[in-house]
Amino acid sequence: MALRTFSFPFSAAAASDPLRFSPLSSHLFSGADMLCQSLHKINQAQVRKKPSRVCASLSEQGEYHSQRPKTPLLDTINYPIHMKNLSLKELKQLADELRSDVIFSVSKTGGHLGSSLGVVELTVALHYVFDAPRDKILWDVGHQSYPHKILTGRRDKMHTMRQTNGLSGFTKRSESEYDSFGAGHSSTSISAGLGMAVGRDLKGRKNHVVAVIGDGAMTAGQAYEAMNNAGYLDSDMIVILNDNKQVSLPTATLDGPIPPVGALSSALSRLQSSRPLRELREVAKGVTKQIGGPMHELAAKVDEYARGMISGSGSTLFEELGLYYIGPVDGHNIDDLVAILKEVKSTKTTGPVLIHVVTEKGRGYPYAERAADKYHGVVKFDPATGKQFKASATTQSYTTYFAEALIAEAEADKAIVAIHAAMGGGTGLNHFLRRFPTRCFDVGIAEQHAVTFAAGLACEGLKPFCAIYSSFMQRAYDQVVHDVDLQKLPVRFAMDRAGLVGADGPTHCGSFDVTFMACLPNMVVMAPSDEAELFHMVATAAAINDRPSCFRYPRGNGVGIQLPPGNKGIPLEIGRGRVLIEGERVALLGYGTAVQSCLAAASLVESHGLRLTVADARFCKPLDHGLIRKLAKSHEVLITVEEGSIGGFGSHVVQFLALDGLLDGNVKWRPIVLPDHYIDHGSPADQLVQAGLTPSHIAATVFNILGQKREALEIMSL
Repeated sequence: MALRTFSFPFSAAAASDPLRFSPLSSHLFSGADMLCQSLHKINQAQVRKKPSRVCASLSEQGEYHSQRPKTPLLDTINYPIHMKNLSLKELKQLADELRSDVIFSVSKTGGHLGSSLGVVELTVALHYVFDAPRDKILWDVGHQSYPHKILTGRRDKMHTMRQTNGLSGFTKRSESEYDSFGAGHSSTSISAGLGMAVGRDLKGRKNHVVAVIGDGAMTAGQAYEAMNNAGYLDSDMIVILNDNKQVSLPTATLDGPIPPVGALSSALSRLQSSRPLRELREVAKGVTKQIGGPMHELAAKVDEYARGMISGSGSTLFEELGLYYIGPVDGHNIDDLVAILKEVKSTKTTGPVLIHVVTEKGRGYPYAERAADKYHGVVKFDPATGKQFKASATTQSYTTYFAEALIAEAEADKAIVAIHAAMGGGTGLNHFLRRFPTRCFDVGIAEQHAVTFAAGLACEGLKPFCAIYSSFMQRAYDQVVHDVDLQKLPVRFAMDRAGLVGADGPTHCGSFDVTFMACLPNMVVMAPSDEAELFHMVATAAAINDRPSCFRYPRGNGVGIQLPPGNKGIPLEIGRGRVLIEGERVALLGYGTAVQSCLAAASLVESHGLRLTVADARFCKPLDHGLIRKLAKSHEVLITVEEGSIGGFGSHVVQFLALDGLLDGNVKWRPIVLPDHYIDHGSPADQLVQAGLTPSHIAATVFNILGQKREALEIMSL
């Protein structure tokens, strides 16, 4: 293999005597004075100070600048081509200015902060060495891409980040030619990058493909499947492992960040800390360079011996998968990053290469450095003090209510356990972990494993609650079907972020869960219309022991309904809905929190002299046939309303109506669902308008069906 092996120590502790660590090295390399001097210089060069802050007066009340620092060098960079003539010293200045720009931009919009701060130097080095967009740079997960966006023509739009008609919080192909692949979910970059590399080869092109994967993304099985295939196909591509010690996302416990989960974290830590390995590989590299010839083979053997014997099998993890390993490399050292990337870029026919880059999450912003969990994703904040401007609310989030309901059930039933996929904070299970530390399991970003792990727990008589975002559940669908539903195992799926999710956009929108869950023969499918109903559905799921069940709930806060005493829900009768308002002519049958919009629509219509019936279905599967039959027979119009895709609740209702002959009479049925296209990021209110799911839209639909066009127009003009 043409590429030389690199290892970059982070300290010069061994520089004064680089060969003292190994008796083997004294036999191999005695008398190599020139090599020792060279190695001494190399190691001395690794002693770096942390990047200096951008020059600006610091706030007297905080640890960071209160005003946006001047960025004279960054102001000259609109696209990567403008970086090509910069010196290494200027690249370091550019990185400092870029970091401050990210901080102040995110402080105005909110978004993912810590992960983007950790890749500033890496981003600068990548765009300096490679020629994007001809060279493909993939970011995995895409929330690490804020510095990339600034350097690729979007700096003047950063103030629109995650807002309606603004920039996406992730990479997005339709947004820029520099975004090679969209990545709102994790662990896809190596697969996509390999496809691009093979496609390049088949078309006879010569560009480079670089996949940057990190911030938890290395835990998912797809990454290893891709590396295994990459090693077999042997196409030239570069994988950069951004190792910021977050093998699991830092959504944290209530008492601060928890150590990353999984054996992979330990393996990477051993690679980072193995000084003898790094020193021996540096010596082997130096001798090969100085002597050449037969020593190539000997040095390679020594290198492999060092990896296998000194650091253990973990250090050959990536080579066993077929990738040539380089590292660990200081991800905040511009000199090293540029040197290594240039070397890898210029080397021909290397096959897949993995560069292990060690970074610090939140680098350069004191508050984020100390609390990676709190500054992983942020709302608007004061840069000087780090204080986040979280909106006050009279109710808690549905996520918190779910956690409280589950804790109440677990207090009464020791068989209840909870599983999440690297989202303790996002799912509320950090609360459960504090109360039941031995009954809560973080499996990393590994939804497939989470589901089958839960199935195994169910086999042993436990009562697993698997809490996964609706959009992330898509990643584990085969496991839901084959490992759970087919075997009729009582796993309970709590699907957070159901429906529209605002700023996170279509990658995190929970559009499809009702459709793909309700088509499964054994699944009980529920959705609460308010927070009290959520408590009851958690209790219902806990009581279902003969089949799987699921319930969905949205990202927002509750509506202020009184909660059950002691947070202990009462199990509902399976497949039984309820009527909330008795009316005439038109019935609104809502599913989930769309019921609240139905109630608001009924209020709008009532001012025009029409009283609607409003019913809460509660269950999509099994349906309340008696309730639906009653509504269809006693009303002229039946409208189903849901915040989900085509093929969901409404489809199940009309299937029953048709088979029961209820569509053969005079009743008119209309569905209101999410439109059959993706809705971009924006405010929740704007998204509901785009989806046609506001109370005004529902009320206008009522009037249009009744032929009252003027009233419909009046409602929509309010």
